[in-house]
Amino acid sequence: MNAFDGFLSGLPAGVQLFSLFEANPQLIDLLVDIAGTSPVLARYLSRNSSVFDAVIVGDFFAEWPGGAALTEELTTLLRQEEDYERKLDTARRWAKEWHFRIGVHHLRGLIDAEQAGAQYGALAEANLAALWPEVVTHFAAKHGPQPGRGAVVLGMGSLGAARLTSSSDLDLIVIYDADGGAYSEGRRPLAARAYFARLTQALVTAMTAPMSEGRLYEVDMRLRPSGTQGPVATSWQSFSNYQQNEAWVWEHLALTRARRVAGSTELGEDVEALRRALLGKRPAEEVLGEVAKMRRRIAAAKSPDGALDAKIGAGRMLDIELIAQAGALIGGCAAPGTMAGLDAAATAGVLTAAGARDLRAAYDLQGRLQMASRLLSDKALAADTLSGGGAAFVLRETGADAIETLVVTLADLRQSADDAITSALPETEDKT
Repeated sequence: MNAFDGFLSGLPAGVQLFSLFEANPQLIDLLVDIAGTSPVLARYLSRNSSVFDAVIVGDFFAEWPGGAALTEELTTLLRQEEDYERKLDTARRWAKEWHFRIGVHHLRGLIDAEQAGAQYGALAEANLAALWPEVVTHFAAKHGPQPGRGAVVLGMGSLGAARLTSSSDLDLIVIYDADGGAYSEGRRPLAARAYFARLTQALVTAMTAPMSEGRLYEVDMRLRPSGTQGPVATSWQSFSNYQQNEAWVWEHLALTRARRVAGSTELGEDVEALRRALLGKRPAEEVLGEVAKMRRRIAAAKSPDGALDAKIGAGRMLDIELIAQAGALIGGCAAPGTMAGLDAAATAGVLTAAGARDLRAAYDLQGRLQMASRLLSDKALAADTLSGGGAAFVLRETGADAIETLVVTLADLRQSADDAITSALPETEDKT
């Protein structure tokens, strides 16, 4: 009742909620599920009550249409709007409805954690793929078409691996090829470097700017070459030279999950060819030595936030992803997923078969826990206070019979995962 009261207090004036319930009784059950289980979804619904319209339409519980269909749908909607800001608001409204739908389907058990992660990833990619041409057209109206072959947008991190949670931000890199064109041709020509830097900023603004319909996503571009010190958009020639001759190990680790999500197909193919050529070239000793140092720095910088923190800490998701990326880089595995990286690590002899098996089990359970926890709260779940619908949801997703049992199982899996990773890394790692 407290959750329902909070939901009501968040509604804007003029929403005739009880009339809506009277006309559509099925909405009552849905709201009870949401308010009693997921405060995050309840807050979202109170601030975006218009998504009730999507539920009433009748296809809210239909099968997932797939990423290509989503991109086509949003592209069509954007073309129907003439004003650029209205296009951005349309994208936000559309994305919120689909984001809410994924969360409700997961909450009600219509999809599992793996499917939810893939759907969140496909939704983000559809937004980028449909919005990028609109950003380019709007920018080109003032500064002219993209010089040369244009630019490609790479998804990195979880987006590159095509697995997001309900609250993930987007790791992006933009690479361009002016192909000898020094300036754009438009009313206000720009030098190629400035052109693509400002075009990239326009994309980030299109995704992150707070508008009447809110934000689309938070965007993180720190994985670009040279990090925050490098240009916001990188030329193809500079990127290629840097990756072949200057890149740090961590930058090649990041490339194991790089994937084109928008922009030039031709340039994207060149980037992918380079990425594949780089995999398998670093000596295993160098990669594992750097991973050991990175692991130590991560442990020193941040400790786990309780027993139900699935991400940070020894034997937890970030730790496992790091060794999986090392396996992909050493073994030359082009597939961007963590499980594929663990398989590559076992094949390359970085992990034993038993160690890889332990890591897969730990990653699978904690992935399900993380997907559930992000839907329930924007803060870490506390094992001693989790109860009611939230506890029932976590137990259903993880297959545990009690929170106490889940905590014990997690501790055992994490210890096995920690042992497997520690055994794979050189003795220089600080184990204190």
